Amino acid sequence: MKLYNLKDHNEQVSFAQAVKQGLGQQQGLFFPLELPAFESTDIDALLEMDFVSRSSKILSAFIGDEIEPAQLQQRVAAAFAFPAPVAAVTDDIACLELFHGPTLAFKDFGGRFMAQMLAFVSGADEQITILTATSGDTGAAVAHAFYGMDNVRVVILYPQGKISPLQEKLFCTLGGNIQTIAVEGDFDDCQALVKQAFDDEALKQAIGLNSANSINISRLLAQVCYYFEAVAQLPQEKRNQLVISVPSGNFGDLTAGLLAKALGLPVKRFIAATNANDTVPRFLADGEWRPHRTVATLSNAMDVSQPNNWPRVEELFRRKTWRLSDLGFGAVTDEATQAAMRELAGLGYVSEPHAAIAWRLLRDQLQDGEYGLFLGTAHPAKFKESVDAILGQSLPLPAALADRVDLPLLSDTLPASFAPLRAFLLQQQQ
Repeated sequence: MKLYNLKDHNEQVSFAQAVKQGLGQQQGLFFPLELPAFESTDIDALLEMDFVSRSSKILSAFIGDEIEPAQLQQRVAAAFAFPAPVAAVTDDIACLELFHGPTLAFKDFGGRFMAQMLAFVSGADEQITILTATSGDTGAAVAHAFYGMDNVRVVILYPQGKISPLQEKLFCTLGGNIQTIAVEGDFDDCQALVKQAFDDEALKQAIGLNSANSINISRLLAQVCYYFEAVAQLPQEKRNQLVISVPSGNFGDLTAGLLAKALGLPVKRFIAATNANDTVPRFLADGEWRPHRTVATLSNAMDVSQPNNWPRVEELFRRKTWRLSDLGFGAVTDEATQAAMRELAGLGYVSEPHAAIAWRLLRDQLQDGEYGLFLGTAHPAKFKESVDAILGQSLPLPAALADRVDLPLLSDTLPASFAPLRAFLLQQQQ
């Protein structure tokens, strides 16, 4: 598999290089040089397979001969060791539940697959530092995926006071090879610090720097697989007019869905669902890219004003000669999010803010004869405080959360400045 740097098309790397390197020169994202596509008969055959076998075929179409099929399937089986069920909400809308993994969020798929790939492509004595920023769920997924792995140190930046307490408990209580830093700023500040670190060649070499954000191609490709799993669970008559609404912050999940469509998955259209951090909806409405300062919302994992993956979305639309005007979009206020959560509860489905935003826009934009899926990206209990208050009930905690709720936080605190972070990374190196 060859990938090219979106900021410098002359920089081309293998899949293994892209996994280890994370970002290209000038902080450029890697993108597949060839876009594989399945025939419709191949799609039908794929949809008849089990999740792991199908996912191995999909990933092999991208990765090519860099990993033997049997080895790849073994790695996929280790990563995707939990289901992604489709739960009906109404006659024409269902939720793809992506929160049945160990950290109760969709990022378990990408985080665990990346851990498997990094272990495969790295040398036994190669020291690696994973530096990543999280707006809530990436941190836990990456921390648990790499926890206890030899020669891998994980440093996670998150905006202090801007993620839910239970999200924080999931990844800031592990210790060992997992180090967490509460940054005095917002997620965009955290993301900017990660990019600065990748621009520092001396630092990169000194600590073996890598990233586990959705900028890493292995995470992105893993997410393609559960879109196929969703369609495989639908009866044939519901596959023909399928609309998928994706809660979007950094836009990795939407990029993966669009790659699934490029492979041949029958999706009529996608909806990019955001909160008040609405850079992309405004861009799709008027063609002007004008990021505002990030604002804190109920759906904190989507509090991103400068989404990293948007260049990949634009590149895919360009390569496939699709029209951006065909992409559905919308932004939902906190007040409307709460109303959507209550409405879903009235339908017998308890959800959290991110999925509720995707459902609200799907409900509003679904046309007669269409069938809608919205992505449930996190377990409602990860947002217990807000869900309990909005719905007037007390959610029980799943074991993954209950086991950590009383553990002390082990985080350091740093200002949103690169010099202290650089010093931390060099001084704290294990």
